[in-house]
Amino acid sequence: MNGSKSEYEQERARRGAMHWGWILFSFVASLIAWQGVVWLGGYPPFILPGPLLVLERLAELVADGSLWFHTWVTLREVLAGLGLGTLVATILGYGLAHSSVAERLLSPYIVASQSVPIVAIAPLLVIWFGAGMLSKVLVCALIVFFPILVNTVVGVRSVGRELRDLMQVLEANRWQMLWLLEVPAALPVLLGGLKVGATLAVIGAVVGEFVASDRGLGYLLKQGQQLYDTSLVFVGIAVLVVLAQTIYGTVVLLERLFLRWREA
Repeated sequence: MNGSKSEYEQERARRGAMHWGWILFSFVASLIAWQGVVWLGGYPPFILPGPLLVLERLAELVADGSLWFHTWVTLREVLAGLGLGTLVATILGYGLAHSSVAERLLSPYIVASQSVPIVAIAPLLVIWFGAGMLSKVLVCALIVFFPILVNTVVGVRSVGRELRDLMQVLEANRWQMLWLLEVPAALPVLLGGLKVGATLAVIGAVVGEFVASDRGLGYLLKQGQQLYDTSLVFVGIAVLVVLAQTIYGTVVLLERLFLRWREA
């Protein structure tokens, strides 16, 4: 038993090393191809800067501290919006999963709200709540709300009828039914929705900063566009990708922590 477990762990470690090796290889190959396109095409820096110029611009922003400042602003907006959207979507989704009447009444409005692009709603939120952090948080919350809501409804309804009957036979109350049955059974689907929302929240923050802001990574992107500082645009995009990957990876780690029983 111990031997087979050790072999399994070794195989898992080997596959993990190969996975990260391929990621590193593809990243380096992409940089080489990028630089090759710049050389062969003879593009000026304001059209397509090479990776070395982007790296120099990144070093400048890190050295003067502006990159850390704008990244922290966007990160706060993303985390606050993701938390607010997740909280409201989870509570409402749980209610809709248990009430067909509420679902019939509210579903048309919820679905209709998703047909309106977030870029059309963001200016209204800026007008109503100002150009500060609150409007960006609300944009993030709105963009993550729908996928988490849908996954909450699906997750709660995926609990088998036989399990609910068993909890009733054991005389479980409503809170015991929630924490001992519905939450563990629906958690895989809920975390799946949270992974989608984690990446969408970054988009929401950038959209809000594009509309009206004097700080944040979205502001950096807009500034680079207006000044034809394409290297700055590339730096902002790269940091946004890292930010989204970090938040997504955090949710994946939480998924592995809370769902270890599935691996067992």
